[in-house]
Amino acid sequence: MRYREMLATDGITRGLIGPREVPRLWDRHIVNCGVLGEVIADGEYVIDIGSGAGLPGIPLALARPDLRITLVEPLLRRTTFLEEVVASLGLDVTVVRGRAEERAVRAEVGLADVVTSRAVAPLDRLASWSAPLIRPGGRLVAIKGSTASDEIERDRMAASRRGLIDLEVRQCGVGVIEPPTTVVVGVRNDRVSGSQSSKKKRVDRRSRSDSRGSGR
Repeated sequence: MRYREMLATDGITRGLIGPREVPRLWDRHIVNCGVLGEVIADGEYVIDIGSGAGLPGIPLALARPDLRITLVEPLLRRTTFLEEVVASLGLDVTVVRGRAEERAVRAEVGLADVVTSRAVAPLDRLASWSAPLIRPGGRLVAIKGSTASDEIERDRMAASRRGLIDLEVRQCGVGVIEPPTTVVVGVRNDRVSGSQSSKKKRVDRRSRSDSRGSGR
């Protein structure tokens, strides 16, 4: 498989993959990410943040060519590699250099049905970066490890404040890979924007009142 070859050669020389990962690139990395498609509907728009060497975005694009996928990655050496992979494999995938939390990036990529990630950050921070990129009713789908349930318990309230609710642990690739891929799925709550809007209105009213009181 061409992508595996690129990871095992250019990926190592550019510091994107450790040499010890080469024997398990297929199972632990490529298939581990490709099975994420089990929780993504046909034709959805996916933004993969912190893409790194293209995981999970590239395997997902290979497994699910029906999806529209944008890879967001801040480091130039990584986006260069991603662009080479996309061109070499003939994938209909967009690569954007930048951080998910940057306004310019948010404006460029728009709102997704699904935002994916793998080993990017703890759930509370991940929620703050991901939620603004997810349409109301869309989903966070984050590959996590054995502590996924603990992360949900610890960060549920923080994620909710960011607009992500109904957090749950799902297993992808059952019967395909062992162990299956553990993911955290959350839903973007459309009511959060209304709450933030109300808060802004209260601040604006208070500012106008203060201005009148000071005679300005």
